[in-house]
Amino acid sequence: MGDDSEWLKLPVDQKCEHKLWKARLSGYEEALKIFQKIKDEKSPEWSKFLGLIKKFVTDSNAVVQLKGLEAALVYVENAHVAGKTTGEVVSGVVSKVFNQPKAKAKELGIEICLMYIEIEKGEAVQEELLKGLDNKNPKIIVACIETLRKALSEFGSKIILLKPIIKVLPKLFESREKAVRDEAKLIAVEIYRWIRDALRPPLQSINSVQLKELEEEWVKLPTGAPKPSRFLRSQQELEAKLEQQQSAGGDAEGGGDDGDEVPQIDAYELLEAVEILSKLPKDFYDKIEAKKWQERKEALEAVEVLVKNPKLEAGDYADLVKALKKVVGKDTNVMLVALAAKCLTGLAVGLRKKFGQYAGHVVPTILEKFKEKKPQVVQALQEAIDAIFLTTTLQNISEDVLAVMDNKNPTIKQQTSLFIARSFRHCTASTLPKSLLKPFCAALLKHINDSAPEVRDAAFEALGTALKVVGEKAVNPFLADVDKLKLDKIKECSEKVELVHGKKAGLAADKKEFKPVPGRAAASGATGDKDTKDISAPKPGPLKKAPATKPGGPPKKGKPAALGGAGSTGTKNKKGLETKEIVEPELSIEVCEEKASAVLPATCIQLLDSSNWKERLACMEEFQKAVELMDRTEMPCQALVRMLAKKPGWKETNFQVMQMKLHIVALIAQKGNFSKTSAQIVLDGLVDKIGDVKCGNNAKEAMTAIAEACMLPWTAEQVMSMAFLQKNPKNQSETLNWLSNAIKEFGFSGLNVKAFISNVKTALAATNPAVRTSAITLLGVMYLYVGPSLRMFFEDEKPALLSQIDAEFEKMQGQNPPAPTRGISKHSTSGTDEGEDGDEPDDGSNDVVDLLPRTEISDKITSELVSKIGDKNWKIRKEGLDEVAGIINEAKFIQPNIGELPTALKGRLNDSNKILVQQTLNILQQLAVAMGPNIKQHVKNLGISIITVLGDSKNNVRAAALATVNAWAEQTGMKEWLEGEDLSEELKKENPFLRQELLGWLAEKLPTLRSTPTDLILCVPHLYSCLEDRNGDVRKKAQDALPFFMMHLGYEKMAKATGKLKPTSKDQVLAMLEKAKANMPAKPAAPAKATSKSVGGSAPAKFQPASAPVEDSVSGTVEPKPDPKKAKALGVSSKAKTAQGKKVPSKTSLKEDEDKSGPIFIVVPNGKEQRMKDEKGLKVLKWNFTTPRDEYIEQLKTQMSSCVAKWLQDEMFHSDFQHHNKALAVMVDHLESEKEGVIGCLDLILKWLTLRFFDTNTSVLMKALEYLKLLFTLLSEEEYHLTENEASSFIPYLILKVGEPKDVIRKDVRAILNRMCLVYPASKMFPFIMEGTKSKNSKQRAECLEELGCLVESYGMNVCQPTPGKALKEIAIHIGDRDNAVRNAALNTIVTVYNVHGDQVFKLIGTLSEKDMSMLEERIKRSAKRPSAAPVKQVEEKPQRTQSISSNTNMLRKGPAEDMSSRLNQARSMSGHPEAAQMVRREFQLDLDEIENDNGTVRCEMPELVQHKLDDIFEPVLIPEPKIRAVSPHFDDMHSNTASTINFIISQVASGDINTSIQALTQLFQIESLAREASTGVLKDLMHGLITLMLDSRIEDLEEGQQVIRSVNLLVVKVLEKSDQTNILSALLVLLQDSLLATASSPKFSELVMKCLWRMVRLLPDTINSINLDRILLDIHIFMKVFPKEKLKQCKSEFPIRTLKTLLHTLCKLKGPKILDHLTMIDNKNESELEAHLCRMMKHSMDQTGSKSDKETEKGASRIDEKSSKAKVNDFLAEIFKKIGSKENTKEGLAELYEYKKKYSDADIEPFLKNSSQFFQSYVERGLRVIEMEREGKGRIPISTGISPQMEVTCVPTPTSTVSSIGNTNGEEVGPSVYLERLKILRQRCGLDNTKQDDRPPLTSLLSKPAVPTVASSTDMLHSKLSQLRESREQHQHSDLDSNQTHSSGTMTTSSSSTANIDDLKKRLERIKSSRK
Repeated sequence: MGDDSEWLKLPVDQKCEHKLWKARLSGYEEALKIFQKIKDEKSPEWSKFLGLIKKFVTDSNAVVQLKGLEAALVYVENAHVAGKTTGEVVSGVVSKVFNQPKAKAKELGIEICLMYIEIEKGEAVQEELLKGLDNKNPKIIVACIETLRKALSEFGSKIILLKPIIKVLPKLFESREKAVRDEAKLIAVEIYRWIRDALRPPLQSINSVQLKELEEEWVKLPTGAPKPSRFLRSQQELEAKLEQQQSAGGDAEGGGDDGDEVPQIDAYELLEAVEILSKLPKDFYDKIEAKKWQERKEALEAVEVLVKNPKLEAGDYADLVKALKKVVGKDTNVMLVALAAKCLTGLAVGLRKKFGQYAGHVVPTILEKFKEKKPQVVQALQEAIDAIFLTTTLQNISEDVLAVMDNKNPTIKQQTSLFIARSFRHCTASTLPKSLLKPFCAALLKHINDSAPEVRDAAFEALGTALKVVGEKAVNPFLADVDKLKLDKIKECSEKVELVHGKKAGLAADKKEFKPVPGRAAASGATGDKDTKDISAPKPGPLKKAPATKPGGPPKKGKPAALGGAGSTGTKNKKGLETKEIVEPELSIEVCEEKASAVLPATCIQLLDSSNWKERLACMEEFQKAVELMDRTEMPCQALVRMLAKKPGWKETNFQVMQMKLHIVALIAQKGNFSKTSAQIVLDGLVDKIGDVKCGNNAKEAMTAIAEACMLPWTAEQVMSMAFLQKNPKNQSETLNWLSNAIKEFGFSGLNVKAFISNVKTALAATNPAVRTSAITLLGVMYLYVGPSLRMFFEDEKPALLSQIDAEFEKMQGQNPPAPTRGISKHSTSGTDEGEDGDEPDDGSNDVVDLLPRTEISDKITSELVSKIGDKNWKIRKEGLDEVAGIINEAKFIQPNIGELPTALKGRLNDSNKILVQQTLNILQQLAVAMGPNIKQHVKNLGISIITVLGDSKNNVRAAALATVNAWAEQTGMKEWLEGEDLSEELKKENPFLRQELLGWLAEKLPTLRSTPTDLILCVPHLYSCLEDRNGDVRKKAQDALPFFMMHLGYEKMAKATGKLKPTSKDQVLAMLEKAKANMPAKPAAPAKATSKSVGGSAPAKFQPASAPVEDSVSGTVEPKPDPKKAKALGVSSKAKTAQGKKVPSKTSLKEDEDKSGPIFIVVPNGKEQRMKDEKGLKVLKWNFTTPRDEYIEQLKTQMSSCVAKWLQDEMFHSDFQHHNKALAVMVDHLESEKEGVIGCLDLILKWLTLRFFDTNTSVLMKALEYLKLLFTLLSEEEYHLTENEASSFIPYLILKVGEPKDVIRKDVRAILNRMCLVYPASKMFPFIMEGTKSKNSKQRAECLEELGCLVESYGMNVCQPTPGKALKEIAIHIGDRDNAVRNAALNTIVTVYNVHGDQVFKLIGTLSEKDMSMLEERIKRSAKRPSAAPVKQVEEKPQRTQSISSNTNMLRKGPAEDMSSRLNQARSMSGHPEAAQMVRREFQLDLDEIENDNGTVRCEMPELVQHKLDDIFEPVLIPEPKIRAVSPHFDDMHSNTASTINFIISQVASGDINTSIQALTQLFQIESLAREASTGVLKDLMHGLITLMLDSRIEDLEEGQQVIRSVNLLVVKVLEKSDQTNILSALLVLLQDSLLATASSPKFSELVMKCLWRMVRLLPDTINSINLDRILLDIHIFMKVFPKEKLKQCKSEFPIRTLKTLLHTLCKLKGPKILDHLTMIDNKNESELEAHLCRMMKHSMDQTGSKSDKETEKGASRIDEKSSKAKVNDFLAEIFKKIGSKENTKEGLAELYEYKKKYSDADIEPFLKNSSQFFQSYVERGLRVIEMEREGKGRIPISTGISPQMEVTCVPTPTSTVSSIGNTNGEEVGPSVYLERLKILRQRCGLDNTKQDDRPPLTSLLSKPAVPTVASSTDMLHSKLSQLRESREQHQHSDLDSNQTHSSGTMTTSSSSTANIDDLKKRLERIKSSRK
């Protein structure tokens, strides 16, 4: 019993796993009770059992298993997390429950499966059950089938996918087991119940007996549509609603539901496709052309047999269709015609949508063949055309059908109408938009008046069907002129019509009718009636001309937002008026007089035609009064207008009377119900007067009023045609002006562009310039609405005229069309109609293009041309293509019928000659533009072939193909491309080029679509194979496209599609899907609805894409992703974005704003403490994971809900990364203002940020790091300390990011880690970072090791946790790492420790392998050898990562500027002083204060400095102020922080005021520490800019030009003095080299660069020791390589060569022989011209230095040397004098002597002159003087170039004079090395580190230098100690106070800190020396 009691004590979950069955039984029972008690489905209790449920159902003990099944069922039903267990539990049920003998077990198993389906896991369950069908155990198979059957019966065919079940049915029917066969029969019956006859075709293959049995069962089934009896969780609410409705007796919804269910499965989908093309008889194409009809019949019969297959495989059926079409059209044997028609039917049925591409070719042929009378032929043709219709859309074949409607043959007319009627039945209100309905109705209305009764009946039927489909509202406008009898007939037909889509379509239409406000119908009524009336009703006068412009497809009038209608707001009233207004009959003059006399005073009517103008005027005044007082309903407009037109009418001679008359017309139009009939009476008169100077304005007013009453489109058309019938140019130009204005006022809606264009063209050809100008202005206004396509109409105008038109268009570019002010007030309702106008959006954008007159070119595409294009000879093929291009060019706009051209061009797309392929692509591009949207119908047969060309191996061909595809897609939209399998077939081809281009194209197009056809899913399997393609580019493109596929298909579908992949691939793809899910963009907002209103509701949306961008419409249509910034600015969340265009009701937008105005973090007292307690008490999950799972995210969400603003939380947890960016931006904005809130929610903020670290989107990551930097700065200012909880849930994830491949991110993370040390103890940080060194990512290991080094360096050994020994052992392990960077980092870290702790390190790290040890020792040795480099480097590593120094942007971009600040902080926090950053150990630092004891404090106390430098808190706000204020002179004190300094300067530099800019730059270069940071690149660019500025002639034209030049000059001087000397010298050399190389560069530029170099040469004596000579010499070497001496001598100016020589001479002079040690960076010194030159110079200088000085300075030098050198000098001078003496060379000799004297001013030439005559002596002197004057003259710089006097240097400055003459007591010259030696001795005596501090190159040079050994001279300095001491003693004896002082000031400048003053140093040194004496 002991055992028993043991398990009794265990908790429930452990009992459930116990090995004793009793324990498990007890566990399951208890679990069951627990499950029943838990009320909350999200309770954490459920999660405990997550892993156990599978064990519940698979228990080995049958009794226990039963209990387990019960518990599992309750669990699945109630637990929120149950879905996660679906796969494992169901597979357990299938394998371990379904084979149990107990029926109860099986029942429970089935129940569990069904419960999983109920909780939305149907797919996974079905997958497991289908797998179960492959099991060997028949029991299991039977149970699986039974489960599937029950599931189908209960949930319906929507939830249970039938296709996979039907696929396995035949196999189940063949099973040996009777039980399986019976169960299969039952499920077949169940499936039949849901899909009826769709099940027959797939089961044709089963045993006939079984089939018969099935048929018998099927017959017994009830006929009603089945309904699901059980619903998914998500549908259960819906079910409840349904029940309520049904109880209320509303069964309508149920009906809707049936509609949904029944067509769920299509038999076609369940079939396997058959390939028939290869099975065609080989001689088919010959036989079909045979003369004997029997042979033709045989051929057709062979095809008929093949096409009987119900599903055919896609392929190229073009030739077969062509052959069949020929038989149908041309064959004389009607039997064969019928047979061919049957074959076409078979093809259409078998291919479905894939046949669509051939439909356009066949439809006209079939329709024309209806002239046959034989019933069987007619029937075959009917079947064929009906089948074909289903493969395409009515839109695509409408052109062909309408063309046949005008045929004279009544049978053809009848059959076409019947075909239209049948087609309409397949349509719904949305697929039969008004744009389509209108032309069809117009054609059918002609037929209802036909003489043949059968034609009339057919037309009635068609119209009746249309009426039924779209409802009366939509059709009535087109039937306005139909008399009542016919109208009734149409309605009668409509009642009889049965629609294919059942009740549903009708319902939809009916419902639709109730939605729109009747205004829409009324408005469209107006348009429709107008058009139909134009066609049928006779009209008076000039109107007859209007219809003439229209036959090419009546223009679509778009959305009638601005269409007129004088109706008042009453809707009924309005509609009535509308109809009445249009139909107003023309009254006779008598009736008019009668009506007028009823309302006008009698005198008024009598005086109308009085001969006295005054009486007429009085009469008009009375007339006006009467009109003003009249009521709208009583006003007989037509009668009044007739009265006004009565003699003298519009010929009135008195202008006052005329003005009144026109004013009255306007009044009548405004106040009365003014009809077009009335308008017709007056318009002619108005147009006649419009040009009148006095009456013109009144005439325009009246016309505007009429336009408002009768709508602008109609009025404008009338007015234009009248104006151009007149001869008066003034009238024409004024009419055009009026129209321009009217369009702006009324908007462009419904205007007939075609009609205008012909008039505008007439106007443009007018001789009168005013008419031309007005026409061009009108075009400008039209351009606003129509867009660039308008220009195409005028391309054939004269160039001069075209340029005027272009100029006008240019003016309009970028303007938005004004919001219409008229024509909308009366139709306030029309704004709302538009939203419901569901039938428009598709052809919205095409409408303008539809107005273009199109040419028919099919007759030009002759068979000769087609055969030319297909010729064997490429030249002839090219000719053919050229002809086609010519035809298209000439036609400009063409009709879609282009005959055989598509097939011909298709053949050329795979031409072997690539030039022809490209030409074909260009033609196809032209074709797209020319045909416009109608190109849609060619997408399938031509477009897809273009896509195939994307796989071409040639880059340019691919580019051309892509351009063509884009041109097509622009016209067609994407729907046509994505429909069907064509695209997926292309993607299937394993051509890497094709794949990458196609995927790239899809990735570009998909994000812009609002919806896509379902066929897109067909591409997914191929997309997955692309993700694993061998080609990297393909993989990348596939990954890029993935989120956009997901955006349309959804994650679930995509994940499901991975089911067919191999397991390894599946995992990889799923991981990618997860990534893509995070990056998935939101679908673009619906544009059309919002945008049309943004223009004020009148310019219909269709004009916008072409028009100049309209602010709101752009946001809707062009930006697929809502721009977060814009959204934020508007204070409207992105979701409300779509509503922007609609004038957002002010309430909502206010509410949105209020929501966002409050604080974003709510301070909850003790909230954080409570959360920590919860985590400690394990009430919530501990924040610890490898990748964040959903439950962590959910938990964080719930925790945040109480303390984060709701709207911000929505942004933070949005699936689209852009919202995260937005959230971060908001958090940054609120950081300062909500410090308390931030600190209160800090743990949550940090946790949320760790989630962002797992995002793949870099922009979010960068933003997050940016925020963290600011956050930790704030926390350190607030002296906040991170809690353990916050640190442990954040730091490990931050450390993961330190290993990011992107440099920028690593830098940021390191910066954050640095700042964290201020809020979290470094010793606690250490273990976290230590943990990071164990990562697999080598970059992370290296960075962590470096960071450890930095911590040790900054905070000493105490940071090493748990003990220094353990920590160092860990670090030392990495010395043997396989990654070089990691090894180096580990070594550097240990060397750092060594520098602090010396040899103790070796004890701490324990034993290392020999190899590792030797590496370490080597590294330590090196670091000891060159402390100037190694330690610095090691510390500088860190800054180097915090900021890219070599980039020019460093000084100018805000980003790095901030980094810089972090870097300076770092330097401070590490050591508190710039010098200290050099890492010289403290006891060896040169601390002058200490030495002279004038101040006892030591400067390097670390803690103090950290404190001291924390004054960043007072730093000014980072954002540069918009107000430019003068730069403060106390700049340094003001900005303690580098970042803010730089930001401030940038704001100043960017100022519009030039002086401020220059002043700011000067300031920048006054801050020495900053000036030194500028890299060579930056300085080069800066100098280039400044010099170019000085030379810019335009500056001199400014008022303060000279002032500016002076300032720039000053700035140049500052830059030269303050920058890092190595960098500036290097920059100048490179600049000089570039300017000499550049031919465009002005000589003055080079001259100024050289002057800068001379100035640098002057500074050299002071700066020589701070210069990295190796680099300078390398630059000079490169310069000499580019410009060898010969090349330099060829230069026009001799300055360059002199400058170079001077520079080298000065360097030699200053450095002495040691200069030759500095050639380390030059690769092959032997070839270097530089080395030779230096050697020569050295010899000279040796000669120059007298023997005395030699003796004094270097005892070891031999006398013989001096003599020999003297002898050389003498020989040289002798040579010169010889030249002077000879006649030919005298000038050359003098020049050489001058040069020599200049170079060696102290050279003694006396001895040579003494021996010569007096004359010779004076000749030589005079000659030298002349040369000097010449040269001096040249050397002067004219002041105007702007170099200030202080920079004005003579041409070759003599360096000796610039160096303050350094003399010994004996007056000899001493080399600088002497002083260096002396300084060394001094340092040694003071116990200082004797390495040349000044040799240490400044930071920038260190970082930007290539990896070469450090300055060679520093090694010279390190000879053995003895020799150093000995030398130094000897040197010391010769030392002299004075000289020492003068020189050391030169050497010390750079080594001292940047703020130290030179004079101060001099004094200190003097003091030190005197005290030492």
